[in-house]
Amino acid sequence: MNKKWILLISIIALALASCSAQREETPQMMVEEVYVERAAAESGYGSNADMAAVAPAPSASIERLVIQNASLSIAVDDPEASMDRIKELAEELNGYVVSANMYQATLNSGAQVPHASITIRIPSERLNQVLDTIKAETTVPIISENIDSQDVTADYVDMSSRLTNLEATEVQLQKIMDEAVKTEDVLAVYSRLVDIRSQIEVIKGQMKYYEESARLSMVSVELVASEEAQPLTIGGWELKGTAKSAVEALDKAVKWLAKAAIWIF
Repeated sequence: MNKKWILLISIIALALASCSAQREETPQMMVEEVYVERAAAESGYGSNADMAAVAPAPSASIERLVIQNASLSIAVDDPEASMDRIKELAEELNGYVVSANMYQATLNSGAQVPHASITIRIPSERLNQVLDTIKAETTVPIISENIDSQDVTADYVDMSSRLTNLEATEVQLQKIMDEAVKTEDVLAVYSRLVDIRSQIEVIKGQMKYYEESARLSMVSVELVASEEAQPLTIGGWELKGTAKSAVEALDKAVKWLAKAAIWIF
């Protein structure tokens, strides 16, 4: 046989062997990536990397999403009655009670006084009205008050953009899977579909939480018995805070020592 033919046949054989080896070394994940790239291209978002990074520009007229929560601590004559009125207020405004607790607190003097705490959700646009109504439950200065605002507009827009991308990719992957013939191709695309759908559900849940939190403000109220909040008066002096606690503790200790002395004698 002519040497040229032998050389040509050898080159062709080596080339075919190389192609065959390359196909055998291609991992299964490469098949998956090919289908994902195709889905990204058909959905209009470019490559698989671009699909996760590129998001449509948010509208300039989008409504801001602000979460407002408040907490109050007030002294009232009847904590239980005040808690019931706050419950009714929430229901009247189409809100609801998140939690409500009623218990007995023990003062340093040993006296038992009622104590209550309640957390409600009400329409955010009625937050100031609700706070004013709750403050009207007391005739003494507010013990503590805090209002917290969190603007989540940027996070919400980002999640909305990611959701749009993922949903477009899901549609294209579904089309590709319907057209796939080989079992390994179907499994590869199905695996990606499961992952995409999981991400979609997580984002939808977070967006719903933001929407509900912005629509309904949370108000936490601590209701302290007036007796617990009243200052201790000694010789015309009003003792509050640490001074009051110290005197009450001293009084309690003296009483205990007196009882101990009686038992001893």
